[in-house]
Amino acid sequence: MPSLPRPALFIFFGLIASGKSTLGQAFADRNDVRYYNSDVIRKELAGQLAQNGRQAGFDQGIYTKAFTEKTYSALLTRAEADLSAGISVALDASYQDPTERLRVRKLAEQLALPIYFVLCLCPEDEMKRRMEMRALDPKAVSDGRWEIYLQQKERYRSPDELPPGSLITINTDDSVANLLATLERLLAETGATH
Repeated sequence: MPSLPRPALFIFFGLIASGKSTLGQAFADRNDVRYYNSDVIRKELAGQLAQNGRQAGFDQGIYTKAFTEKTYSALLTRAEADLSAGISVALDASYQDPTERLRVRKLAEQLALPIYFVLCLCPEDEMKRRMEMRALDPKAVSDGRWEIYLQQKERYRSPDELPPGSLITINTDDSVANLLATLERLLAETGATH
């Protein structure tokens, strides 16, 4: 892959089971980018193991609005430390609200660094299949379930506020290898690679 700007901030976002974690982790591994997953950070802040599944409902337990804000603040703190040290960062979270997206944009602006939002989408039947498979995986980190997805979908706000050139939309209903190739091509089209 052509080289990426160093450092840079990459935001992998979308609804539950949209493929953001799979793509974000693979992208980070391939490009030597520090990767932070909101589910892991959330459970770390709560003193839980990442694979410690909870059946908390929407806006309950570690998924309340206040705990979510704490989680997103921790993501930003870690990103800022790494970016300030010259390390590129990939953040993986739903970023369903424009306010949270604005916070990461302000961080990039404050540090005068490029930021790229990668919106992950896929058909609902595939999302449902992924959630069902994840429920059977004892190593799964996410607690996302279909009923929570439906509530999250109602609350989700489209990223219309993002400036041209900073938003990449990708359908994740493909192999990881093909997704990485597509993402690399789309990043190159934005001028992110050289």
